[in-house]
Amino acid sequence: MAKANILLIFLCSLVLLLLGGVRVEGNQNYRDALQKSFLFFQGQRSGKLPANQKVSWRSNSGLSDGSLDHVDLTGGYYDAGDNVKFNFPMAFTTTMLSWGTLEYGKRMGPQLQEARAAIRWATDYLLKCANSKPGKLYVGVGDPNVDHKCWERPEDMDTVRTVYSVSSSNPGSDVAGETAAALAAASLVFRRVDPKYSRLLLQTARKVMAFAIQYRGAYSDSLGSAVCPFYCSYSGYKDELLWGAAWLFRATNDAYYYNFLKTLGADDQPDIFSWDNKYAGAHVLLSRMALLGKDKNFEQFKQEAESFMCRILPNSPYSTTQYTQGGLMYKLPESNLQYVTSISFLLTTYGKYMKAKKQTFNCGSLFVDYILGENPIKMSYMVGFGRNFPKRIHHRGSSLPSLAKHPQSIGCDGGFQPYFYSSNPNPNVLVGAIVGGPNQNDGFPDDRSDYSHSEPSTYITAALVGPLAYFSH
Repeated sequence: MAKANILLIFLCSLVLLLLGGVRVEGNQNYRDALQKSFLFFQGQRSGKLPANQKVSWRSNSGLSDGSLDHVDLTGGYYDAGDNVKFNFPMAFTTTMLSWGTLEYGKRMGPQLQEARAAIRWATDYLLKCANSKPGKLYVGVGDPNVDHKCWERPEDMDTVRTVYSVSSSNPGSDVAGETAAALAAASLVFRRVDPKYSRLLLQTARKVMAFAIQYRGAYSDSLGSAVCPFYCSYSGYKDELLWGAAWLFRATNDAYYYNFLKTLGADDQPDIFSWDNKYAGAHVLLSRMALLGKDKNFEQFKQEAESFMCRILPNSPYSTTQYTQGGLMYKLPESNLQYVTSISFLLTTYGKYMKAKKQTFNCGSLFVDYILGENPIKMSYMVGFGRNFPKRIHHRGSSLPSLAKHPQSIGCDGGFQPYFYSSNPNPNVLVGAIVGGPNQNDGFPDDRSDYSHSEPSTYITAALVGPLAYFSH
């Protein structure tokens, strides 16, 4: 079965390359795209900005975050074009940045330092969320229902900065499991360059994972409209328990996590990978032990990973994935590129594992090249990359003039006219941002109000960092 799957994957990949006419080397400047992707994370920073901040149109923001509960929750990232800090997608962003750095850090060259800085900006905040009060894990700052009624710069926020947390009485195994995964993965990134910080990350990851396991429940049920429909845990929390345990096992080699994840099984057959659904990512991560470690105890995860590949690749008899006329993987109408980048990461990484053992697997750079401009309308969906890229992205800070250009405060309603409804390009270019992407007909209207296609997010770009590093080498 496994050999048949490998052959099938190879054949499907070959078809993919032939149909797309794209080679790994391509015509894209992957190094430039990689450099720009890290600039995007600087543009999403919350808190007091450092002296070496390169995105100069951003300034300090959210400096009182956490004060309503008498804790310091400054820092972290705004998830997308709004001014809310949602920890569930932020932690996933951190995990993917860390995984990309672990797999491809040697290929990043001078950008490796930028990768570590992007990760640390998130983990410093996540550590505060996990350690500020015993028995509490803070999981967000800012009321999304209020924030989404405003169009103002993060520097001008005048909305209530409500804090949200989970606890034993209001559990959140999903957000806790993802937070544990992020901290554990980051601990590996810093293990050699900052051992003390790495130990703190791992110690906290263990604690948060223990909380996720002991107090079972979905954070959506505990927090309701504070996280839904924005970042509901649609897939439940079992996938985050598997994901968190997988990362802690990789970071510690502790048999406790292996025994725990075995109790969860591996019978889920996803055809998607995202901030919400982690099954495929966990299967690929654990398949590493079967492929590189030759450990037959992980063979089931290898088979699950191969089954996932066969659900993704075109012309596979098991494929459940739609493609646009231009060759783009099309999963869901809203922010489709988030699935493209995260799944591309899994394809690239699993191929890397197989190549290391001289097994054949190669998906080429078709999806990455599509994002960077090799598509029917020749649009680069990374802002600032190439000549033709989205100019009217759904992003408050980008669409409003900076403090340097407009020092007067812009209130909650002040940004709609003349900025949000303007047809002019955004005054600030959020370099490295990858937007939601085209529709199923390969079209892109570049309309600021069309958030499902024009809004960037941290987890879209984070997942692409690894493939960009891979192809840039």
